[in-house]
Amino acid sequence: MTTHPLSPEDAPAVAAMRQAASAHKGEKLGPEARPMFDAMLAATPASADVRVEAATVGGIAGFWLRVPTARPGARMLYLHGGGYVLGSAKGLANFAGQIAARVGADTFVPDYRLAPEHPFPAAIGDAIAAYRGLVAVGAERIVVVGDSAGGGLTLSLLSTITADKTKETVQPVGAAVMSPWTDLALTGDSFETRAEADPIFTRGVLQGFADMYLQGQDATNPKASPLYAELNSLPPIRIDVGDDEVLLTDSSRYADRARAAGVEVTLSVWEGMPHVFQSSIGRFLAAEQSVDAIGDFLRQRLIDASPSISTPSEV
Repeated sequence: MTTHPLSPEDAPAVAAMRQAASAHKGEKLGPEARPMFDAMLAATPASADVRVEAATVGGIAGFWLRVPTARPGARMLYLHGGGYVLGSAKGLANFAGQIAARVGADTFVPDYRLAPEHPFPAAIGDAIAAYRGLVAVGAERIVVVGDSAGGGLTLSLLSTITADKTKETVQPVGAAVMSPWTDLALTGDSFETRAEADPIFTRGVLQGFADMYLQGQDATNPKASPLYAELNSLPPIRIDVGDDEVLLTDSSRYADRARAAGVEVTLSVWEGMPHVFQSSIGRFLAAEQSVDAIGDFLRQRLIDASPSISTPSEV
């Protein structure tokens, strides 16, 4: 685990964020909050030269993010957050585009179905369909990225895809998740130890999301909560999380279990940072540092997985 201290440059912005967020901490959010949530995330600056195209992949509508120097055969699948209730591909396009540009891979962001209209397992079913759709249209190397609930969805997807390699023609070569929600049973001790420190979430807010998504189904089902999944044979994973989050132990416990299963895991904990702080590029220096590191990690995974090209020896 690597811990990144809060920088002096970020301290004033973090204090201002906490002040602004304090009046709304603990407010439960439902479908009525979707426009507000999308508008908040759409405020992330767009990356220059990333082209956004509406598309359908694997039967799932969403958006392609086309980068000017895309690696042939390489694709990224980005799964957005929002507690399985909020969020959209369009709302996340700017943020996902920032990562896509750094990775150098054309990226598909699916509009997976949301609760409560479409409860579990709709989201994971759509994520699997989108992944297999990428394979069907020629992807040879795939990395998967997600934030918050999308981070949990990413990790559930990894376990599902790698569970039976005989069914999948293309295995994911790496994944990066930001503040992943890995345990919908909410058993992590950071719900107590970070209850005051977290500027955004409370147990009650996340319980509300879990109730809308699960609708009485088992919170420890591995496809809902990847903390309880089989983790052997997964590709390398990078996890970034804020030290003040109630979801901190969702990251640290998953990392511990994955390492014990032989998975290569990089865990970066950022002091003072809120949930999915990476979307605040241009506001927090740590956001740019984290997104740069995620881009480096995923780009290297795609390079390492590229087929070697032999050239004739010179005579």
